[in-house]
Order: sequence, then structure tokens, then C-alpha cells
Amino acid sequence: MLEVTLSDPGQPTLNVEFTCSSGQLLALVGPSGAGKSTVLRCIAGLHEAAQGQIRSNNRDWFNSDNKVNLTPQHRRVGFVFQNYALFPHLTVSENIQLAQTDKTDVIVTTDLLSRVRLTGLDNRYPHELSGGQQQRVAIARALARNPDVLLLDEPFSAVDKVTRRKLYLELNSLRRQLDMPIILVTHDLDEAAMLADTLVVIHHGKTLQQGEPEQLLHKPNTADIAKLVDVRNLFTGRLINKNNSFKLEWNNIELDLEQDYSSELNGQSSLPVSWTISPAKVILHQRVKPSRGEQENPVQASIIEMLTLRGVTTILLKLSTDNHELIQMDISEHVATRNQLAVDNMISVSLLSSAIHLIYN
Repeated sequence: MLEVTLSDPGQPTLNVEFTCSSGQLLALVGPSGAGKSTVLRCIAGLHEAAQGQIRSNNRDWFNSDNKVNLTPQHRRVGFVFQNYALFPHLTVSENIQLAQTDKTDVIVTTDLLSRVRLTGLDNRYPHELSGGQQQRVAIARALARNPDVLLLDEPFSAVDKVTRRKLYLELNSLRRQLDMPIILVTHDLDEAAMLADTLVVIHHGKTLQQGEPEQLLHKPNTADIAKLVDVRNLFTGRLINKNNSFKLEWNNIELDLEQDYSSELNGQSSLPVSWTISPAKVILHQRVKPSRGEQENPVQASIIEMLTLRGVTTILLKLSTDNHELIQMDISEHVATRNQLAVDNMISVSLLSSAIHLIYN
């Protein structure tokens, strides 16, 4: 278990708190300059926060109250840097052995090369390797320290998309063998959602929210967090109580809600809110096969744009309301083709009440 609580009134301000269990991969996400890499450097002992505590397996690595601040050498940390930081004059084996406690233990080196699928490349130099292979050497070297925590700082940013996808699979396979917390810093939300068990959103050095990817990307706590995690459908409206039935008033239409919002309204008749809905939960009323879901919050819209990528068609819709609000919908390419959808078509969609997430302003 890794427990991190850090604060620093300096520049940039640091106010971060999160936990990561053994065997769990936690991704720190946020815009450039948010303080993600600074947090990794604090964990590794390369940067000292003014206040706080870093604990690994119930042992203090840093505790400002007790004046504990272990050196990087005394913290059991494996660190994979963004540019890998391999020594160009050393072979693959020599780069790995440099981090080993027993630098002459060939068996450990051979085992690590096997784990990262580099068997047979031990005598090559970094310049003789591809970007993906260099990254694997950097991971093997990080693991050579037999660390308690593995830190990955933008490890995929230096490779092309094809190589990156292969490395995602390899990291996912490798992590199942590692009984340690893994902290990944990335600016790529899709990458974070794909790999991580938990996301932590950081902005201006401050932790805004920690949670599972599904929760964070579709049920953010605030509108600011929604913007940071690139929520595609974010709107404003009013929560109302109409004859003891809770509804969302939006653009002169009323959308049904599933939950009981009595405590949120607290006796008021209405409350201004922001709200989100996943593009995958905007349901097309199919022309070829109508469904019962068409009775749930139906709205009319015209198709403004269509874009298909890897079998998923994203459709930008303009609603037939006074404000002509824009909303995005994701459907399979097959469904778009079968329904003969095209720009300027008028269609009907449903906004699933179970997928509407309210954010209180």
C-alpha cells in the first residue's frame, strides 16, 4: 500500500492526497503543468514537499512532522522516465545490472529480460533498439531494484501509436505478475482509462477527485473536473420537483430522472445544476426496428457531423429546441449504416434517465 499526502505552498502549489494498493495501477491525469511529474519525484525522493507524508507498506519514506526524509537510494522505488534515461555506452544487460543489488547476478538479468520479452538482446546497445524495446529495458531496469513501488512517467509518449498499443498489452500482462502499487503519469485519458484501476485528477497541483475510470469519466464531482476529463456532453439546467416527481428542466423540455433528489432540493422547488450524459447512452430510435426505449426522454435532432473511427461512429446532433443545443452520440458503424444515417437527416433519440448525472453548482 502506498499512501501519499503532500502539501506545499510554494510554486507550483502542491496539495495532493491519494492511496494505491499493491497490485493496483493508479493513473495521475491532468493538463500539462498540473504537477503530476512533481508528485512522482516526491515519491521517489527527488523532490521534497514542504509538508506531508509518504508511506509504503506502513513505513515512512517522508514525514515532515517527524523529520523523516529517506534518500532515493533508501526508498524501494522503480522509476521509468519519459525518455527512458538509458546509458548509451552500456549494453542492455549492463543497463539492467546497474540497478541490481548484486550486479554480477546473471540469472536475475536473464529473468528480467524474459519478463519484458527481450531475450537474446542482452548484448545490444540502446541505439540498436526500437523505441518500444528501449522502454522495456527501462522497465526491466526499474524492476531490477526489486521495488516496493513502480513509477511510470509518460512511458508511452516517445513511441508511435502501433507500438504503443502493443506496449499497453505487455504492461497489462506484466502488472498481473507484480504485487506492488504502480503509479502511471499520463496526459492521455483513453490510455489512463484503459490501463488504470483508479484515476486521480490533478490540476494546479491539487487532487480534485479519485475514483474508478467509469466513475470519474461519466460521474465527475464538479463541472471543472468534467472539463478536465473531456466530458463530451456537459450542459446546464434545473433540477425540479413536479408533483413529487423529479425532473431535469433543460432547453424548455423536461427530462425524467430515476433517483429521489429530495435531500438535494432540501425543500426548494428547483435547483440550478450542471449535468452530463455519456454519448453511448444517447440512444438512436432505429428506423428499422423501434424499441421500448423510445419512450424514455425522446428528443428530435438533426445530424450536423459524422465521424467513424475503429467501428464507432460519433454523431454531432443539433436539437430541435429554442437554443439548438449540440449533443454527441456514439453508435456502432453497423447501426449507422443500417439506418442509412447521413448529415442533415432528422432523427429521434432518447436520453437514458439512468445515465443522466447531475452536478450541483
